[in-house]
Amino acid sequence: MANNIKGLPVPVQKALRKLGQDISDSRRRRRIPMALMAERANISRATLGKIERGDPTVSLGGYAAVFFVLGLTECLGDLVDASHDLVGRQLEEESLPKRIRLSSKGNGRE
Repeated sequence: MANNIKGLPVPVQKALRKLGQDISDSRRRRRIPMALMAERANISRATLGKIERGDPTVSLGGYAAVFFVLGLTECLGDLVDASHDLVGRQLEEESLPKRIRLSSKGNGRE
C-alpha cells in the first residue's frame, strides 16, 4: 500500500487507515468472515482486504458496498452533509448581509 498512498497528505492517509480499521472492527463485531463479507458486497476478498487497510485505490463503490453489508449506508450518506460542514457554514455566515433594507416601494423586495 505504500506506493498507493505516496503523495497523499498525511491526515488523509491516517483517516483512510482509521476508516479501514473501523470497517474491519465492525465486520468482526458482527462475526462476518472476510469471504462472506466480500461475497455479500460483490467484491473480491483481496479488495475487501485493501478496504480494511484503507487503500485509496479502491473505488468509493467498494467502500459503499461494504457499508451497505454492515448496515451503515446512512453513515455514508452523512459524510459531507451540510450540517457537519462547519467551515462551509462559517463562510456562508460571513457573507450574510449586515442589514436588510426595504425597497422604496415598501414591498420588502429589492
